[in-house]
Amino acid sequence: MSGEVRRCDPSSPGRPVTWAAVPEPSSPAADLSGAIDVTVVLPAFNEAGHITTEIDRIRGGLDASHYNGRYELLVVDDGSTDDTAAELAAIADRGNMRVIRFPENRGSGSARRVGTREARGDIVVWTDADMSYPNDRMAELIDELGDYDQIVGARTTEEGTLKALRVPAKWLIRKLAEFLAEREIPDLNSGFRAFRRSVALPYLHLLPTGFSCVTTITMTFLANGHTVRYTPIEYMERAGTSKFHWWADTRRYLLQVVRMVLSYNPLRVFMPVGLLLGLVGGTKLIWDLFDKDLRVPTNTLLLLFLSFQIIAIGLLADLVVRATRKPDDG
Repeated sequence: MSGEVRRCDPSSPGRPVTWAAVPEPSSPAADLSGAIDVTVVLPAFNEAGHITTEIDRIRGGLDASHYNGRYELLVVDDGSTDDTAAELAAIADRGNMRVIRFPENRGSGSARRVGTREARGDIVVWTDADMSYPNDRMAELIDELGDYDQIVGARTTEEGTLKALRVPAKWLIRKLAEFLAEREIPDLNSGFRAFRRSVALPYLHLLPTGFSCVTTITMTFLANGHTVRYTPIEYMERAGTSKFHWWADTRRYLLQVVRMVLSYNPLRVFMPVGLLLGLVGGTKLIWDLFDKDLRVPTNTLLLLFLSFQIIAIGLLADLVVRATRKPDDG
């Protein structure tokens, strides 16, 4: 294939995806005709200056492992405005690599979704191009997948910007997610993970366009009864400029966690709120009966009615979720 070919992303009708030029299949270095076990999806947005080094780290680690010759690297240039595209074009003939270029920035979630759909490997690896993850040890992560559906690299340190704000915010969101998912989640939004493509495909349409896509894929697997394993990883200071916006992206993470649970287990949200209001209303009712000569104030009745309505809404939402869930969803 030479030149550029435009096609539409089925998840976003009417929005073109530009395939960058890649070497002809007859070129030995670019031959992807063999069996592919692993596809590495690498989103890149303005990563000039270190994207080549990161790709060399990924390929070096996989080439030195038993995945040599059985993997492909799928780089998704998310509408970069710097020299990222030029750097990718310069190394496009190194073999086992494909490049997809978006004509405009659409977010890392869109890049990962399209990359996963286009993957040829049975196992898909998500990572970042900013030198922060141990991509040279990617083969170890894949090996640890074993019989699990997904394995996530749980970061042992926080190296992002605005740590004083990020750390407590992420801790609170993670604890909320653990409560709603009913299991421990060491790292909710790690971008370093491997999973089975066949398991993820039915849920790709749920992925948002931004950073919260990693939270979504975690919560979706957990909510549908798929097995998820965590393994500790080192996390280094990123290269280049961070695209993470603390307030906007943290708000999206929080909303996405609540949205996912409302989609799969709404009683985890509605029932505690309804029971709490019922407890307050019931306690106030007993107090009023003794304190006001068996007269019940309007605000007490409102609390009890509100409790009943919230619990009823939760039960109806749970009924809708169960009625619309496919039999093979778990």
